[in-house]
Amino acid sequence: MSLSSKVPATSVFELKSAALTVLALQLRTPDLTALGEALQARYGATPGLFEHEPLCVDLSHLREEGELPDFAALLPLLRRFGFNPMAARGGTPEQMAAALEAGLAEAPEAGPHRAEPAPEAAAAPAPAPVAPPAEPVAPAQAPAAAPAPEVAAPAPATVIIDKPLRSGQQVYARGADLIVLAVVSFGAEVIADGSIHVYAPLRGRAIAGAQGDTKARIFAACMEPQLVSIAGTWRTTEAGLPPEVSGKPAQVRLEGDKLLFEPLKF
Repeated sequence: MSLSSKVPATSVFELKSAALTVLALQLRTPDLTALGEALQARYGATPGLFEHEPLCVDLSHLREEGELPDFAALLPLLRRFGFNPMAARGGTPEQMAAALEAGLAEAPEAGPHRAEPAPEAAAAPAPAPVAPPAEPVAPAQAPAAAPAPEVAAPAPATVIIDKPLRSGQQVYARGADLIVLAVVSFGAEVIADGSIHVYAPLRGRAIAGAQGDTKARIFAACMEPQLVSIAGTWRTTEAGLPPEVSGKPAQVRLEGDKLLFEPLKF
């Protein structure tokens, strides 16, 4: 018997479920020429921005038309801009079949969070009829209704990270704000569905409002980001930041379709 045959499988590997965060490209047209021109106009000046970035192709906007994208040409186009297309979602059965044939995996469809429906209650028996009183009774005066007490809105969830994030590390605060108490190094990535607070140098990528919250903001005690994004609006800082915010306490917020950098005064 060989030595390898004596090693139990559980000591060699372990298979576990994992939740991964990837960018989703919402494909709004099967016209790859138009798509290539749009990608070039937006990201052509920042080569390496999405270096090997995992990507899911969202076909939900093409579902009604039922048009089949040319995946044989689409995937190389996306790779040219640094994306690593891995999966597809949201298409018709024919569109998804074409995506799978092109080598993409099928990802679960995105959708707004919905509360779980309550189980239906068992039907209660009808109440027995009540005989009317023999003589009419004057109704008692009802007391004045007390005002309903105010109920405070639940506080948003918060994820706190108190260790430095090195290049290649990623943290995603799903459905929450994110607070980081140590440096976010160049090449690291912090993502939150809410706002991001970094009480240290922010040198990597910060993506707030990942599910579309345009009110989200990015705060940093030392603003030196590689990239910032709020609700899908991106900006790199290769050209530098204004001197009043570069390397200083500052915030980033979204106004219309523009990201504004503003100093913080403590």
